[in-house]
Amino acid sequence: MPFAEIGNQLGLNVSDTTIRHVLSDAGYHRRVARKVPFLTKRHRLARMSWARLYKHYSRKNWEKIIWSDETYIYLGDDRGRVFITRRADEEFLDDCLVPTFKQSPVRVMVWRCIIEGRKGPLVILEYPGGKGGGMNMDRYCEQVLEGVLVEFYKEMVKERGQVKFQQDNAPCHQSKRTKTWFSNHAIPLLYHPPNSPDLSPIEPVWHELKKIIRSLPHPPSTLHSLKSAVLAAWDELDIANVNKNIFSMPDRVAAIFHSRGGHTCF
Repeated sequence: MPFAEIGNQLGLNVSDTTIRHVLSDAGYHRRVARKVPFLTKRHRLARMSWARLYKHYSRKNWEKIIWSDETYIYLGDDRGRVFITRRADEEFLDDCLVPTFKQSPVRVMVWRCIIEGRKGPLVILEYPGGKGGGMNMDRYCEQVLEGVLVEFYKEMVKERGQVKFQQDNAPCHQSKRTKTWFSNHAIPLLYHPPNSPDLSPIEPVWHELKKIIRSLPHPPSTLHSLKSAVLAAWDELDIANVNKNIFSMPDRVAAIFHSRGGHTCF
């Protein structure tokens, strides 16, 4: 709500500056609102069920979860804010500007997984695009589940004993064929509530991966170089970053109880 509107609703004949100073003295400041998935009552109840289900999990339990996710990475994607140091009269010098581009049509869809202490396989997904050409259950089963997951899962079971697999509620994950595949391969799934990216430690790993790509001295300029940059960034990603986010899972559970199924700071 604009400062002027606050004054109008309270019937105050004061300036915007006065309202801003009063709010500032009380500890209130203008901030950019965070964008989060919309949560219905059903979503909040599902998140509470998730927290009750896993509140007893120890660090050892979380070490036996394979976390997975997909994302798009665009050519020329730079959504972070760039800070510079300049004088007042240097605002429009070339060295003080960040050029912007229209949303690039060149992109790759990437799937990858993590587990404590390990970066799992990363797959640059191949699909025709266009109507009906995106990721579907057949491509998910063929390129991801059969393509890389089954062998990585067997390796982790041999190394750690019983291991569970996590995926979100994307349609290709919840299809009958996908569920049958997991059942036939006896791979137990970790329940994940809808609209809840904050309950997966893999989400911040995406941000770090994209940050590495954005910081390249020579950013990718073609589809081929974008694919190469993604693979190189995955190799460069520090495993400590992965572990830090996985070890935050008890805090995420606690945050759900604190917010009563609402949004968390993660």
